[in-house]
Amino acid sequence: MEGEADVAAGAEAEAASGAEAEEAAGGHEVQHITDVAFSFEGPFGKFDQFQLQRGLQVYTEVCSACHGMKQVALRTLGDEGGPDLPDDQVRAYAAALDITDPETGEDRPRIPTDYFPTVTGEGMGPDLSLMAKARAGFHGPLGTGINQLIYGIGGPEYIYSVLTGYDGETKEQAGTTLYHNAAFAGNWIGMPAPLADDQVTYEDGTPATVDQMAKDVSAFLMWTAEPHMMNRKKVGFVSVIFLIVLASLLYLTNKRLWAPIKHGRDV
Repeated sequence: MEGEADVAAGAEAEAASGAEAEEAAGGHEVQHITDVAFSFEGPFGKFDQFQLQRGLQVYTEVCSACHGMKQVALRTLGDEGGPDLPDDQVRAYAAALDITDPETGEDRPRIPTDYFPTVTGEGMGPDLSLMAKARAGFHGPLGTGINQLIYGIGGPEYIYSVLTGYDGETKEQAGTTLYHNAAFAGNWIGMPAPLADDQVTYEDGTPATVDQMAKDVSAFLMWTAEPHMMNRKKVGFVSVIFLIVLASLLYLTNKRLWAPIKHGRDV
């Protein structure tokens, strides 16, 4: 009996040590999303034109190899409130991308009325057109969404956190290399770290750190997901002012109409 007890105790100790080793090797479960103070947040926030231009550069030179944006028209790169590129730069950017003409079946350069390419195939990532609105960065206790009342949905923060959440830890699973990422659900992702310091060269001289590039491309993807955010905020602000004025006039009108009746009743 004593020998059996020792064996059982040894098995339990071995199992415990194995569990600790597994946890130390990457058994992470907590999803960590970093709150970033983007310029477009809040009722009066707006997109930073130069940040959007830098984000477009990061997407073009890094992300576009594996991710498409089939919902975004190239002509919108010249829209006010967005990257606001000059017309000649929009045409030049579009011409650098090929497309198969549906009528002739031949390849031709894209024009501003065309859309960003669609990227498909084995190992390619999801389309990024609406990714900033498709992913929620902040939830709350038990998925209640309470934190979203304070922080918003947090789609750009989710993208930023995924891009900066690598720690270099890897593991093999079913013949596939997975990379540990603190922001990704389950903490293991099949995409290797896409960003590295000085991977791009910004024309405005901004240091191309991983943190800076992640913020820039996250802001750009927020714009692609909601390009009319600034107009929506303006309309919302005017609507609130109109409702306040209307409510005040209705209150004063109601008070004036009922004042003689109330006065007579009091007398």
